[in-house]
Amino acid sequence: MVGLRWWNHIDEDGKSHWVFESRKDSAQESKTVSEAESRIFWLGLIACPVLWVIFAFSALFSFRVKWLAVVIMGVVLQGANLYGYIRCKVGSRKNLTNMATSYLGKQLLRQNTGDDQTS
Repeated sequence: MVGLRWWNHIDEDGKSHWVFESRKDSAQESKTVSEAESRIFWLGLIACPVLWVIFAFSALFSFRVKWLAVVIMGVVLQGANLYGYIRCKVGSRKNLTNMATSYLGKQLLRQNTGDDQTS
């Protein structure tokens, strides 16, 4: 819907790797994802954990302990979903920033050491 996805990948060694992806922006893709749909998606994604937290306080203060376990699971699962999509959205920009910073650092180091060869 908004060009974001995330999942867990387990390699041959049994190690778990989390993969966070976002679709690259292009003219055709901006037509398929409208601004209104994107706002509805993010509003729903943020509102659900808030609603679960309200349910948690309600269950806690009304002493409904048996419902508290269900509500805590709802908070955890919705929070993980929110975290995953935020990581997809912000992670793609952060990777570009890290690459640019690394490149500029290498250029500065090469310039200061007087090494004219490319690395």
